[in-house]
Amino acid sequence: MIEREYDIVIVGSGAGGGTVAQALAPMVQEGVRILVLEQGPRLSDAEFTGRELEMADALYEDGGGFLTADGTMTLAFGRALGGSTVVYTGTSLVAPERVIRAWAVPGLDHADLARRSAVYAAQNNVHPLAPDLINDNNRLFVEGCRKAGYQAEQFPLNVRGCRGSSLCNLGCPNAAKMGTARVQLPAAQAQGVRVVTRAEVLGIGERSLTVVVRARQAGEKGAVSEWEPGTYHVRAGVVVVAGGAVGSPALLLRSGFGGALPALGRGFTCHPAHILVAEHERPITNDVGHPKSFYLDRAADEGYVLETCMYFPFTTAKNLTGFGAAHSALMRAFPRLQMILVLACDKAVPGNRVTVDGSGKPVVRYTFTAQTVEALARATRASAKIFFAAGALRVHAPSADPPVIERRDADRVDELIAARHFRTGKVSVSAAHLMGGCAMGEPGDAGRSVTDSWGRVHGLPWLRVADASLFPDSLEINPYLTIMALADRVAEAIRADARDLLGAGAAA
Repeated sequence: MIEREYDIVIVGSGAGGGTVAQALAPMVQEGVRILVLEQGPRLSDAEFTGRELEMADALYEDGGGFLTADGTMTLAFGRALGGSTVVYTGTSLVAPERVIRAWAVPGLDHADLARRSAVYAAQNNVHPLAPDLINDNNRLFVEGCRKAGYQAEQFPLNVRGCRGSSLCNLGCPNAAKMGTARVQLPAAQAQGVRVVTRAEVLGIGERSLTVVVRARQAGEKGAVSEWEPGTYHVRAGVVVVAGGAVGSPALLLRSGFGGALPALGRGFTCHPAHILVAEHERPITNDVGHPKSFYLDRAADEGYVLETCMYFPFTTAKNLTGFGAAHSALMRAFPRLQMILVLACDKAVPGNRVTVDGSGKPVVRYTFTAQTVEALARATRASAKIFFAAGALRVHAPSADPPVIERRDADRVDELIAARHFRTGKVSVSAAHLMGGCAMGEPGDAGRSVTDSWGRVHGLPWLRVADASLFPDSLEINPYLTIMALADRVAEAIRADARDLLGAGAAA
């Protein structure tokens, strides 16, 4: 086993890990050695081809096909330098005050999160897109919302030089998306932070990590690792776990921390979502322009959010119900399909949690509650009304009977779409806003939480968490900026505790 030693080791390079790395980077000049370990590869700009199956395999865990334990929902999360900031659409919203207030985490203040979020929004060039990058799909959504009595809002996006390729979920081929691989990690590396890719952390011991660095396989995308392939024992003064809402709880569980932290892995939420499509008479530009420019927020009143979207033929095909001629007819109409993504704002419930199997691999156990299913049905009814108000000929709605509603039946939407038609395992549901599993809470209250509001793991001052697993319940919106704001707090607490954690020579 190869020995290494660092003062601070950060596991993960996404919105959490990348933010912590940049925020702590000035400490390098004071002699603090900082290492970032990323399980996925480092891709060059030329490797982002936009080819659906090729990029899914390169950028997502299980090629984007990671399933919950019962196989009823797909969870999408990134596995590359930059984590999920490489594959999400760049939507950047500040956490709602009512949500943070409802979390009731001692020491966590909404104004503080909003202030930190604004710093990273500016750093990552978050702004609304110009009108010339708004495509037909988004314009139809805005028009349909207006005619159906809803008010669509425009997403602020973290892009610079967007050319409207609409390939955001496959990694931007134009280097326009300002994720951590573009902004925070280069800034950290320029100040001396070491980043090692293809480095999987198998377990965490007392101020140490066991890491396997894997060789690049023939035909695989990405550069070779910065370290030679092999197994490493890395000693660390501080360990920051930022592997995401699936990866972080799983790592801590397989490292044996579950006994002292009974809340570990619990409280998983994810915004269950599925794609709705509607066929129009004429072609719709959806594969040019930014795919996700507008949304409808009904989280507070009705438990759902609608977002514009563009998914590629393979993903769209697997989201449509039915087989044979009916399914084929919808896919042949692909150039004329308007798309809306419906997201239910689920809540943390006791049974929904992250566990590990006998080999230590993560297992997500998730059951759809009646409230979540009803929220999906309400979202589908609203979407159908928006589609028809925008001029659609027919709407495909998985929780309808029949699943394809013709325009002549537009006034029967409330009757045809109902929660009772939602059949678990029969409707293709996916989720990308993965949250919870290492919930923040009262300092020292290991029975109900894993960390305090600064990411300090109860009873283990050298161990911190800095990602969406900190959320004690659903955020109800896209979590990107909130993760960064919380990670910034984690970094601040590490700086404040550095003398105790790293010795008298460390920066305070």
